Amino acid sequence: MSDPATLEKQALQFPTVDPRVRIGHVHLKVADLERALAFYCGVLGFHLTTSRPGAAFISAGGYHHHIGLNTWESRGGSPPPPGTTGLYHTAILYPTRRLLADALRRLIVARIPLEGASDHGVSEALYLRDPDDNGVELYWDLPKEFWPQKPDGSLRMYTNPLDLHDLLSELERDA
Repeated sequence: MSDPATLEKQALQFPTVDPRVRIGHVHLKVADLERALAFYCGVLGFHLTTSRPGAAFISAGGYHHHIGLNTWESRGGSPPPPGTTGLYHTAILYPTRRLLADALRRLIVARIPLEGASDHGVSEALYLRDPDDNGVELYWDLPKEFWPQKPDGSLRMYTNPLDLHDLLSELERDA
């Protein structure tokens, strides 16, 4: 293995990650696998692709898995207490505003409360908790040409309240 100075010098040769890199999936520790599946598949509409003892793998669109759920170290466990490190939230990107509106409709029908709803200029987001108290963000990105910019051309993100009635009206526009 190379010494730390050599590794640092090599790392500096590639100062940014390739823009094609993506986060492939998230794997969540859950206390109750059936309860987690009822939320992620039953409420949000993901599809179970495969399972094995203590684990299930779910996706959208036939991918092998976007979310892994397991009870290997957490069966019957409780969420981490506030003030500890860990996952802040999993962000699930919807391709259109209408599909985000459909997700909001699903949450309303299932009586899943929101913790927040924000317009960030670049995206619109819904914030909630899954049954294991993991943070979940459901969002869609506005087309890049509509992203707000500062006078110098850099990105200007913000957090304003999201109009949920306007979001839900997306479902009526296509009807």
